[in-house]
Amino acid sequence: MVANQHETYITRVYQLAREAQAKGDHPFAALLVVDGEVLLECLNSVNSASDVTRHPELDILRMASTQLSKEQLERATLYASTEPCAMCSGAIYWSGIARLVYGCPAEVLGEIAGGSFVVACRELFSKGKREIEVLGPILAQQGAEIHKTFW
Repeated sequence: MVANQHETYITRVYQLAREAQAKGDHPFAALLVVDGEVLLECLNSVNSASDVTRHPELDILRMASTQLSKEQLERATLYASTEPCAMCSGAIYWSGIARLVYGCPAEVLGEIAGGSFVVACRELFSKGKREIEVLGPILAQQGAEIHKTFW
């Protein structure tokens, strides 16, 4: 997949992140691409669902695990508006998805939002036996600007 395609999908998750923010949720979103086709999109719903686990990466993985085959998941690329947190990184690892592409780095989010539990997803993935390709940050400044309007 070429860089422009990654930027196109990251631009889309940034649009979705803005939708989440407009609905009163945190500005995060994710989408899942299999064989060049967007199959699933999710917005953060932590506030609207009153559930701290309603991160878009977790929601998209819940949907994907019931709708897609193991083989499709192994070919899938998960696009996240912001580098996934430790909870989401664990779920990505266990899902079987082989590739993650993210926009805004977790470190930048931590600086903007005052985060105190910031761990790079690459660091977490390096602890596992299965390799996950990680690409990012992509269009990081655009992602940071979204967070600056929220936090």
